[in-house]
Amino acid sequence: MGAQKSVHAGRAKIDFNVDFTHRLCAAMMVHSFRNSGTGSPLSLIVGSLCIKHPNLFGKSEKLDVLWDKGLSDSNILIAYRKPRPEWLAQHSFVIQHSVSPEVGIHGVPVDNFSRTQSGGVNLCRFSAGLDLDEPGSSNWSSKTSIKFEHVRPVSDDGHSISRDLHGFPVTCSGNYDDNMVVLKQESRFAKANDHSFTRFSLQIEQGIPLMSKWLIFNRFKFAASKGVKVGPGFLLASLTGGSIVGDIAPYQAFAIGGLGSVRGYGEGAVGSGRSCLVANTELTFPMNHMLDGALFCDCGTDLGSGRYVPGNPGLRHGKPGNGVGVGYGIRVKFPMGHFQVDYALNDYQQKTIYFGFSNVAS
Repeated sequence: MGAQKSVHAGRAKIDFNVDFTHRLCAAMMVHSFRNSGTGSPLSLIVGSLCIKHPNLFGKSEKLDVLWDKGLSDSNILIAYRKPRPEWLAQHSFVIQHSVSPEVGIHGVPVDNFSRTQSGGVNLCRFSAGLDLDEPGSSNWSSKTSIKFEHVRPVSDDGHSISRDLHGFPVTCSGNYDDNMVVLKQESRFAKANDHSFTRFSLQIEQGIPLMSKWLIFNRFKFAASKGVKVGPGFLLASLTGGSIVGDIAPYQAFAIGGLGSVRGYGEGAVGSGRSCLVANTELTFPMNHMLDGALFCDCGTDLGSGRYVPGNPGLRHGKPGNGVGVGYGIRVKFPMGHFQVDYALNDYQQKTIYFGFSNVAS
């Protein structure tokens, strides 16, 4: 049961989508990360709110306010943008606050690694800084940002914590929070035609220690994908990976496993390490005008780096460090979007079904 509405207030536009979801339904569809308890009625609401103003001070300044709330997470983002000529970098000031369960690193794999239960660690993040979008040239685009970040782990009942359920630190500082200034550079390449496409992205983050106890690190992540038409079907192959050197808190590790990584495993159930490498291959083929079939194979590894994460959460939770998932699925095309079902099998013969709905017209 829900509601979706757009409202115009002067020049501002407000979009909201509220879904009053019963906790029992949520428990049947997905396993809640938090203990059910006797939470307030607000905890049953899933929805989003978007407020956009195209001319805040009369000089085409744009203000966006976005709010998303799930059963166990929330995110608020405020972005202010000033108009600039197209040949100059477009900059915006961004403030963001989010709370989410850290199941990828501190979660406990269950059911032969096909699911991940909460490990009692949630991350409360606050960031503020500047984003610079460089003018695009040919097939390349780039973005630079510098932000202050404050990360505070909290328990399921909202209290600040410095250690997990096993007594190991959940921050780099060993205290209740971590602070850092992060300079991030991201470059993207995209090229496509009627028969194939190529995409590549590289993201580099540098922690700048403006204060003596602030984190200093270098973290990079890349993603490359290639799609090519094979007869009536389409073959997609992708490779993602990354590594981090310097100071590291457990929540900064790479979580391997789950939808978008290695299907057949729960979120982070394959491993969590300082480095990672994940390969995905999927072949889709038409079955009729609105139905496609799919065959896929996913594999991922932490490259033996799990033991270098503080507290070694991967080893303590029995994560294998390597995993392969195979399966098949269907893609149903509707005018309003695409419905997707995947059936995956992992190394431990555990079966998992994924449902998804994407490309919804706004």
